[in-house]
Amino acid sequence: MATRIVETSDSRQTEALGAELAAALKPGDIVLVRGELGAGKTTLVRGAARALGVGDVVTSPTFSIGHRYQGSDVTVSHLDLYRLAGLAEEEPALLDDYLGPDAIAFVEWPEQAGSELRDACLLVTLAHEGADHRRIEVRELGEHAEGKPPAGQPDDGSAEGVRRSTVPRVSR
Repeated sequence: MATRIVETSDSRQTEALGAELAAALKPGDIVLVRGELGAGKTTLVRGAARALGVGDVVTSPTFSIGHRYQGSDVTVSHLDLYRLAGLAEEEPALLDDYLGPDAIAFVEWPEQAGSELRDACLLVTLAHEGADHRRIEVRELGEHAEGKPPAGQPDDGSAEGVRRSTVPRVSR
């Protein structure tokens, strides 16, 4: 499986990585987003949502489980399962409004969902590296990883293994 390691030094770079990843996504894709509180999960999702044409303010859905945004050509779902102990005790259709063939879904705290998200195409893990620096690991999952480079990377024939890169500074 291909893995890419990216180091960012501010929120704009984390958003830029989200935008880069979004360019390789298609309706029906699910992206799992892991990281401790304050690691930049929502910042990454904000960058992806903007790249997908979302004009609304993208905020953490911690207290509502999820938000749905209309992008240019796709619905963008942003879920935060932090407050759930698991899906076994929840309404069986809890995630149905957010997942599906017409949406691209980003799921924070995916471990709470158990096997419900087994069809995810990417796992993005964010870690604090001091100050505003983040270490972000992007890993393609399942059939999406078979012989393909990590999302957002050109195929240079070396898809297996780990790639390290930094996101160029984005000016506003």
